[in-house]
Amino acid sequence: MATLSVWKFPTADGAEKAEETLAQLQTEGLIKVHDAALATWPEGRKRPKTRQSHNLTGAGALGGAFWGLLFGILFFIPLIGLAVGAAAGALTGSLAHAGIDEDFVQQVRDKVTPGTSALFVLTSDAVLDKVHDRFKGTNAELISSNLSKDQEKALLETFKDED
Repeated sequence: MATLSVWKFPTADGAEKAEETLAQLQTEGLIKVHDAALATWPEGRKRPKTRQSHNLTGAGALGGAFWGLLFGILFFIPLIGLAVGAAAGALTGSLAHAGIDEDFVQQVRDKVTPGTSALFVLTSDAVLDKVHDRFKGTNAELISSNLSKDQEKALLETFKDED
């Protein structure tokens, strides 16, 4: 079963450093990264800079459509206005069947702020104690949403890239 996790870091470059750590953990067979994306939010910017991580996953399991929708809900749509805000609620509801509920979205919105960064990852087969040890001292905060097999399948089917 895969887990969709958000690792929040207290610095704008923390997620990029964590991406390097995850790549090393994956090389050592201590975690499997199916897909990943980053949000870095330097002080003074209106919103974070986001990107899908191809360093960890190649093409990625979820693809750009998923990350675009999730980042839109998390960081951009709430800033556009009330009319679009209602649409954001509908989009958030549509992700709930895939294990991403309003509480998850609100936690990320509240915690990923200017001066911080976040690494969003879909992982499985983690050797948790080893992964935890590698992130000691980073002051990372883990916000996660565990996906059931059905939720994982729904997420992958909904957002897989068309060839």
